[in-house]
Amino acid sequence: MNDMVLSRRGFLASACCLAAAPIFTPVTFAAMPGDNRFVTIVLRGAMDGLALVQPYGEAGFSALRPTLALTPDSGLLDLDGHFGLHPAAADLLPLWKSRELAFVQAVSTPYRDQRSHFDGQDMLESGGEHVQEEKTGWLNRALAVIPRSDPRKAIDINTSTELILSGPSNVDVWASDSDLGSAKDEMQFLKRLYADDPAFAKAMEEATRANAASMMTEPDGPRGEKIADIAALAGKMLKGDYRIASFSITGWDTHVAQVGQFKRPAQDLAEAITTLKATLGPDVWAKTVVLAMTEFGRTVRENGSGGTDHGTGGCAVLAGGGINGGRILGRWPGLAEQQLLDGRDLAPTADVRELAAAMLYRQFDVSADDLTSRIFPGVSFDKGSQFLRA
Repeated sequence: MNDMVLSRRGFLASACCLAAAPIFTPVTFAAMPGDNRFVTIVLRGAMDGLALVQPYGEAGFSALRPTLALTPDSGLLDLDGHFGLHPAAADLLPLWKSRELAFVQAVSTPYRDQRSHFDGQDMLESGGEHVQEEKTGWLNRALAVIPRSDPRKAIDINTSTELILSGPSNVDVWASDSDLGSAKDEMQFLKRLYADDPAFAKAMEEATRANAASMMTEPDGPRGEKIADIAALAGKMLKGDYRIASFSITGWDTHVAQVGQFKRPAQDLAEAITTLKATLGPDVWAKTVVLAMTEFGRTVRENGSGGTDHGTGGCAVLAGGGINGGRILGRWPGLAEQQLLDGRDLAPTADVRELAAAMLYRQFDVSADDLTSRIFPGVSFDKGSQFLRA
């Protein structure tokens, strides 16, 4: 009986981890006329924005993070005298200096509940005000209203579309050549076996939903692909008829030993953005906006395991040849005790959906009415949005 309890607990923990770090990376594209491009990168697992862009000039920051906080003297790359870039993302610094990169601190979705990766990612990709309120992705809904005359068509490289581009707008699927049969069979078997066990059934359902196509065994995606391969593929497609691409970077759920764990996803993010720029070339890059965002931030204080737990306010990344970068955007709330949300989290001062809305408005002339009603219900957005200055 004890062995069964341990196995059951282990399964439930593993199912939760699947949602935080799915190992399969779909890449989705949409075609349309015009010259502007838009790439979304979902940072799955809750990226620690206070690690990527550290407020080293903030009084008390080092005390809140005694083993995680860096300074320019210990490797942090100064950005503006107050914030610094994590050294694992050093390849982004030239983009910052050329004003092709900006960071948006203290943003979040409206999600405030139990800090579930499943629910947080649902809201990030669906663009709704509440968990499971919207059954389609905000980027798919945007396809339906972007002004154009040709048939709306999206292409997914792999076996299924991520939620962000799922919906009624036409989707074609390019399937991987990898043999997924045995993994799929095993998952179906587990679903049937534990259908009458509420805890197992719920974990399986959530893991399958959050990790819809992640039935692979390679940690870097299909056939061991690295993030540079994914980004290069996206860049090549965007140089052709495609104007929208979306993919994910995983590995951000850093509850334990964050000093070591944070390096790889931070390097992946830097590599993805620099690879996109190199593949697109200067002319297309000048018309491209890249938006990287995560389901929620992490706690301001590090925990007893040298990591950080699920939080609220986080950081988004903007890149592109046409943005007005070299700046930290958003309203910084501060880290004093009375400034924290619930005494533990970076207080969000802006809705990340407003940031995404601003990029759709900027790149594709999506109307403010469509943005606030059809694409991001309830979001506050107009032509005076702070993010249109990016």
